Amino acid sequence: MAHPYVPSQEGLLCLPAQSQERGGDTGRRAITQGELDRAEEGQQPSGRTDESRFTLSTCDRRERVWRRRGERYAACNIIQHDRFGGGSVMVWGGISLEGRTNLHVLANGTLTAVRYQDEILRPIVRPYAGAVGPGFLLVQDNARSHVARVCRQFLDDNGIDAIDWPARSPDLNPIEHIWDVMSWCIRRRQVAPQTAQELTDALIQVWEVIPKDTIRRLIRSTPRRCREYIQARGGHTHY
Repeated sequence: MAHPYVPSQEGLLCLPAQSQERGGDTGRRAITQGELDRAEEGQQPSGRTDESRFTLSTCDRRERVWRRRGERYAACNIIQHDRFGGGSVMVWGGISLEGRTNLHVLANGTLTAVRYQDEILRPIVRPYAGAVGPGFLLVQDNARSHVARVCRQFLDDNGIDAIDWPARSPDLNPIEHIWDVMSWCIRRRQVAPQTAQELTDALIQVWEVIPKDTIRRLIRSTPRRCREYIQARGGHTHY
């Protein structure tokens, strides 16, 4: 007799192995080789930066139910999910072996080239680059707002060198794992944020208490990430 319940299965969720976005696999290979070359010379980029969006309600597809055959659409088996997460907060941050920047909250959640220059490059990146001095290297993904002419010109005018990583490369960029850590910490709170302001406050609090050792460990893992990516010939890695 067949078992009346359909067994629960969960696949491995990941991004496409060869992204079709700007840069694609060719860009990823060039970036990984450059990282390995700098590692051999004992150099580390001074600022690894990124943006991330956090939602009040997330659906990570890990919730499972046991049901009888034919009961897929029964109300008791439906997990309701707001497509837009019931509200969201977009933030920008940067990490280095020396620590982290302040977490910048992007009001209204849309980052244009002008906003990137006025809210991030000018007030945060430029002073940080000046404090580090010669050799400062900014790592950012190649989002349109980052590579726009106005931002390129600003970096050139201020003598700031930058590396544009292909977007959606969490296996290569260690700051992506910081976002995962923050999301995990928010989900584990006994009382979940109910408003965008509560989520903002929680994100800032979590960001500020991430141990420096965690940040350093993730950054120092970059050469291993790159070597594994090259060995996988552009395929998925365990990162």
